[in-house]
Amino acid sequence: MTAPAARRAAYLTAFAVLAVAVAIAVGHHRHHQDLPAGAGPWTSALAAAWKPARPTACGVAVGTTTMGVGVPVLPCGVQLYLRFGDRTVLTTVIDRGHVPSGRGLDLTPALADLLRVDGTQRIEWRFTR
Repeated sequence: MTAPAARRAAYLTAFAVLAVAVAIAVGHHRHHQDLPAGAGPWTSALAAAWKPARPTACGVAVGTTTMGVGVPVLPCGVQLYLRFGDRTVLTTVIDRGHVPSGRGLDLTPALADLLRVDGTQRIEWRFTR
């Protein structure tokens, strides 16, 4: 390969790497823009993992990868942000009704794992817009 051809190949490689980096950054930025904004203050509640034996009141069969929350007073499908430690996730109400006394939220096992909630913990939640 001649020196001019080698330089040209190096420039094309550098341009391709830069283009990929810009595409990833733009895609990452757009992904965060697609998330709904939070609404209202953060509220704390005790939460723990739970796995119902049958489909939830919202008709969801909870499996090993199901992400969602059970809340006794909110309608099915409401989206909430949950925060525990340095982790914040967007999730959906997939069950209504009974939550054990003293607890405000039930987390699917997969969601509890994602948030790193072990046992019953105080977490924060808020609505989306």
